[in-house]
Amino acid sequence: MLSRWSASFTVTKGKSSTQEATGQAVSTAHPPTGKRLKKTPEKKTGNKDCKADIAFLIDGSFNIGQRRFNLQKNFVGKVALMLGIGTEGPHVGLVQASEHPKIEFYLKNFTSAKDVLFAIKEVGFRGGNSNTGKALKHTAQKFFTVDAGVRKGIPKVVVVFIDGWPSDDIEEAGIVAREFGVNVFIVSVAKPIPEELGMVQDVTFVDKAVCRNNGFFSYHMPNWFGTTKYVKPLVQKLCTHEQMMCSKTCYNSVNIAFLIDGSSSVGDSNFRLMLEFVSNIAKTFEISDIGAKIAAVQFTYDQRTEFSFTDYSTKENVLAVIRNIRYMSGGTATGDAISFTVRNVFGPIRESPNKNFLVIVTDGQSYDDVQGPAAAAHDAGITIFSVGVAWAPLDDLKDMASKPKESHAFFTREFTGLEPIVSDVIRGICRDFLESQQ
Repeated sequence: MLSRWSASFTVTKGKSSTQEATGQAVSTAHPPTGKRLKKTPEKKTGNKDCKADIAFLIDGSFNIGQRRFNLQKNFVGKVALMLGIGTEGPHVGLVQASEHPKIEFYLKNFTSAKDVLFAIKEVGFRGGNSNTGKALKHTAQKFFTVDAGVRKGIPKVVVVFIDGWPSDDIEEAGIVAREFGVNVFIVSVAKPIPEELGMVQDVTFVDKAVCRNNGFFSYHMPNWFGTTKYVKPLVQKLCTHEQMMCSKTCYNSVNIAFLIDGSSSVGDSNFRLMLEFVSNIAKTFEISDIGAKIAAVQFTYDQRTEFSFTDYSTKENVLAVIRNIRYMSGGTATGDAISFTVRNVFGPIRESPNKNFLVIVTDGQSYDDVQGPAAAAHDAGITIFSVGVAWAPLDDLKDMASKPKESHAFFTREFTGLEPIVSDVIRGICRDFLESQQ
């Protein structure tokens, strides 16, 4: 099997530089592989220190041509080999960009390097325009699905290979990928020379498409020959879990506590509408032990933690508990309730990497000062959205809300008016989250 497999690296018998690349590939590929085949446990589990779900988006356009296409496959094979693919290590799939994108194989199809290398070898050259933008968008939307083998809590990565430049707009695809929590790397080969720049739609295409324009996500190789030395540095990048900034989205990297007014003026049926409002916001987020976290406190003159951030780690459980919250009835001390929540709900998760939000829903004037406790919450890094109904004074709402006040304080005369505010709060949380990441 091994002899047939090393043949996947033999590309052409042309220039000496190709032979040199080929020779290097085989010599570096063999020793670790031999070892790995003997020790089956290691081979099966893979490199546990490199957790990533990776799509290689290869260039199959007329730009690259058949010969360089094979060299590109050769390089991708070396990267796949060094990653340490396995059940508990990285998983990889392959998409070919040409006129129309084609998913060649998914994450779930192979969990051993040997099978991946064979699958890469079998991929045929398609030709056509290099519609990389179209292919990147397709990959973000269709490749990374649970059915296709995406694993929970593991960074989603696309490594985009571009020979020359893309034929279409890649910026919008980059935005879509970021919204889907996908980390985009661009490996550019043979950048356009000055005479060619007039043909390039957007010369800053790399900066527009990568996850963050900070140098980490872009990688350049002068040509496809002698690329072995570029394998290890690229693999190291792909395995640097903590640099994958685009894995974090507002849907999976926030802690949201709800502070719910249970005073007598609310009444039982309106209290149910408040709980519905809370549920509709909560269910939008990706709640899990490694994702978004939800907590709820009900207050009158007293405070009651209905559930804390660490109590429930599934959306189903969180929504069931919200539905079953019992109405307290009593007075209104919102300031005390804010202090209680900061201390008892946010206090224990001080070390959490998630961004903290507090959504206050109240229907009346507080008997105590709200400004001091709200300022202390802001100082502790908690963003407050205040939502007032009926008799809630606008001054109180503004005093509690984070800045800019107009996008963090909301008011409705009727409890039925809470429903349209749901999307305003979700959008606000996502906007604040994105600003905090820049």
